[in-house]
Amino acid sequence: MSAQAMDAAQRALVLDRFQRVTVVGAGVIGASWVAVFLAHGLEVCVSDPRAGVDAEVREYVARALGTLAQLGAPHAQQDIGDRLTFEADLERAVAQADVVQENGPERIDFKRKLWARIEKAAPAKALFLSSSSALPATDQASEMETPERLLIGHPFNPPHIVPLVEVVPGKATSDAATQSAVDFYRAVGKAPKVLRKEVSGFVANRLQSAIFRECVSLVAAGVVTIDELDDIVTHSVGLRWAVNGPFESFHLGGGDGGLRSFVAQFGPGMEKRWASMQREVRFDEATSKLLFEQADASYGQRTREQLEAARDARQIAILQALAAQQS
Repeated sequence: MSAQAMDAAQRALVLDRFQRVTVVGAGVIGASWVAVFLAHGLEVCVSDPRAGVDAEVREYVARALGTLAQLGAPHAQQDIGDRLTFEADLERAVAQADVVQENGPERIDFKRKLWARIEKAAPAKALFLSSSSALPATDQASEMETPERLLIGHPFNPPHIVPLVEVVPGKATSDAATQSAVDFYRAVGKAPKVLRKEVSGFVANRLQSAIFRECVSLVAAGVVTIDELDDIVTHSVGLRWAVNGPFESFHLGGGDGGLRSFVAQFGPGMEKRWASMQREVRFDEATSKLLFEQADASYGQRTREQLEAARDARQIAILQALAAQQS
């Protein structure tokens, strides 16, 4: 079932069950999650010991809620009121949580101790979700007494715009917890995909890493500049993959014979290209210098805020256009 396929009654039932969310760690990902949850009418407690985190998160959320309103989030234009609170003490922050969405540092020792503390302080029915982009739930849960409650809920940045959430159960994660995570993310408008196995980096980041490896290789070899490569992607595979994934795209590329015809006709050439990509690619001094100089020349004239605003506007336009085609 997609996010769109969950009707209003189903969504209301799920959100009533998970009304109180604690967001642990309020960097960019955590703050984005805060905005998502508030935009769907949930109560959110933020636990982050950093000084000034209250103002930082409120400023981020104010911007993100405007974006979520454009995407049709039901409560994005409503006053937050007292639905957003802050509690630096972790145990107090999770004491009444229905869901904990964790966004802490990507250090396995840190996460193991963190989840052991959360487990002791949170209600027995609370669902535990980690935004980790690399550390499997099995490893994170090794010091927990109830590892069946923990699984990965890895968003694609920024979570308040990009629909994907990779739901990755650990070896001990219960089926009930996995289904609860899927229901929860669908209810807040996301597109959860359950991975069948734990693998380092999960799926989306592995794809990004593989593609970016070749991007760096082509720029380092002087085939293109980073500006030119960005344009090539956005005018070809970026556009293609916004509407069809790689497999469906090549299935269509095979004509009436589908993927079988594509592999028969284009497979040998693709295998040769794969073989040509075997050379080592590293961020050594020379490569890094080249990339940084080109990045500064290409992106340095605009602030990060300006670049993000332009990115978000384009992504919103794409999502709205796709939604219009599905309606």
